[in-house]
Amino acid sequence: MRILGIETSCDETGAAVVTDQGVVSSNVVHSQVRVHAPYGGVVPELASRDHVRVLTPLIRRVLERSGSAAGDVNGIAYTAGPGLIGALLVGAAVGRSLAWAWRVPAIGVHHMEGHLLAPMLEDEAPDFPFVALLVSGGHTLLVEVREVGRYEVLGETLDDAAGEAFDKTAKLLGLPYPGGPALAALAERGVPGRFRLPRPMLDRPGLDFSFSGLKTAVMLEVREAGLDESARADLAAEFQEAVVETLTVKARRALEQTGIGRLVVAGGVGANRLLRERLDSVVRTLDARVYFPRPEFCTDNAAMIAFAGFRRLQAGVAGGMAIEVRARWRLDELTTPATAAGARP
Repeated sequence: MRILGIETSCDETGAAVVTDQGVVSSNVVHSQVRVHAPYGGVVPELASRDHVRVLTPLIRRVLERSGSAAGDVNGIAYTAGPGLIGALLVGAAVGRSLAWAWRVPAIGVHHMEGHLLAPMLEDEAPDFPFVALLVSGGHTLLVEVREVGRYEVLGETLDDAAGEAFDKTAKLLGLPYPGGPALAALAERGVPGRFRLPRPMLDRPGLDFSFSGLKTAVMLEVREAGLDESARADLAAEFQEAVVETLTVKARRALEQTGIGRLVVAGGVGANRLLRERLDSVVRTLDARVYFPRPEFCTDNAAMIAFAGFRRLQAGVAGGMAIEVRARWRLDELTTPATAAGARP
């Protein structure tokens, strides 16, 4: 069984073919960095237009690379939310149209469920249950995962997500777009401790996050003192240290609170080297284990969408002909595939 995955939630266009064994036959991502770089951030209308321009050729390419023809595809999964509404509509329209033309089922996938299940594409996949730390440009949350579709949100960001804070702080430091990777690279040349930034919400119980105050603290440091290159690197290092410490402490609390010995880390920030090192060290002290997807599956991609869609299509869940997307969509609003299939008329 082969599933075609389509990802167009924001500023990257993805297409992939994944088998029912979780084997990624082909996975291609087209980045829009050059489109948005002049503006210092994602411009929604430009993102939608670029998805329209490249998606169909991208699908042709992944089919060719996987040795597949249209008749070999058994189902289509596309990102239905959350994300930029115009970008989502492009992927949904193409996915539904191909499903109708090829006479195969199609399903809209929750973007964060795709991230959450991405580690299952690895050879050493985690067993259920596990705790998931999802950290991306638009989301930061801790989730208890009992099975596919059974998600309890333990904590989430009250304002800026960790990835968003990385990007905005990078802009304050005069770094080019995309800011997150540039800030992490600058932090490698700095030493934390020269500046003292807050560790948001670590002084109170609970598993929620807040990164807007941390970003403001960086802004005040930049305004109060003219920063040379060395100071910029030290400030970047301190910022990264603050974010990583916050995420690590909260992840530890979640493991202790649930008593679960498996931690899954997913989302773009999950590729951060320092975060991976710290989390690996923390879980060892708890006699637990941490699972990371490979770097290309941390950022937005269609392979994770195809796999998440397969798990639901396998249970008989499929949408109707309507093209429906959701800019906002809570992860805990999802149901298990079996429940969703049983609820269909």
